[in-house]
Amino acid sequence: MEKLDLNLLRVLEALFTQRSVSGAARALGVTQPGVSLALRRLRAHFGDELFVRQGAAMEPTLVAQRLIDPVMTVMASVRSDIVTAAPFDPARSERCFTIGLSDLGELTFLPDLMTALRERAPGVTVRSVTLAPPDLRRALADGSVDLALGFFLGLEGDNLFTQTLFEQGFVCLVRAGWRDGATTMSLEDYLSADHAMIEQEGRSQEVLERRIRALGLRRRTLLRSPHFLTVPLLIARSDMIATVPYGVARIFSRLAGLQFLPLPFDAPRIPIQQLWHRRSHHDPGTIWLRRLIADLFGGRDPMLDDDPVHPRPTSTVR
Repeated sequence: MEKLDLNLLRVLEALFTQRSVSGAARALGVTQPGVSLALRRLRAHFGDELFVRQGAAMEPTLVAQRLIDPVMTVMASVRSDIVTAAPFDPARSERCFTIGLSDLGELTFLPDLMTALRERAPGVTVRSVTLAPPDLRRALADGSVDLALGFFLGLEGDNLFTQTLFEQGFVCLVRAGWRDGATTMSLEDYLSADHAMIEQEGRSQEVLERRIRALGLRRRTLLRSPHFLTVPLLIARSDMIATVPYGVARIFSRLAGLQFLPLPFDAPRIPIQQLWHRRSHHDPGTIWLRRLIADLFGGRDPMLDDDPVHPRPTSTVR
């Protein structure tokens, strides 16, 4: 026991989640040689390689696989029951919060959030990660992610809390002067046009695609991409249409000289939320961060000039 300190368990946890020495070093904020040295000590302690390289990743051995659950449990307990037991002082804290965000989520939240942190908690830092819903659910449960922001279809669990911040619908993003400067789009125009489609697991676009299928509509999808940020240049140089959340269209229209038009059919509005696990529900640091986010974004879409009026956010367990 005297040879197995807590820092070694932190390295082991990071290797489980990152599957690489360099990734673990980045996650821990330490040097790659430091992680390599810790891994050598762990291998000596357990008498096993623990991780073996397969392609670009390091995969756990059978011994390491048996350690995953107990190590994750111990580290989560340390974070929730020991590290966070002290009061949180934002003015003095040097804590790093890990937030689950998509590329769209970063565009939506980070500019205002980072400005507020510089003013109110100058020592606090943020690490943004993008994970598929099953991985994000596990990361929230084991404490490696403190909070998730955005729309996450299928991110469910009895131990998850959610707080709706605002809602937004969908519009059609087109190049400036599309169809001689048309201000509306008929259903026939929509279905006959070429489309750029964003494919992201568990994101807002899945809601839209389900609605299109439910209406029995068929369109020609010229491009499928997992990235929102490639859309503006593609649309600006073609007659393609991208159906995107309203806030995305507003900011892209400013940055790339595009325009957006109403959808020619009814589509659902999507709730933009912050989510966290029961494990961190009473943690003073994440409580402070959740309140800050609710104050900044509750009831308004930060990408819109004319903030819509919505009820103040309420928290629920689902």
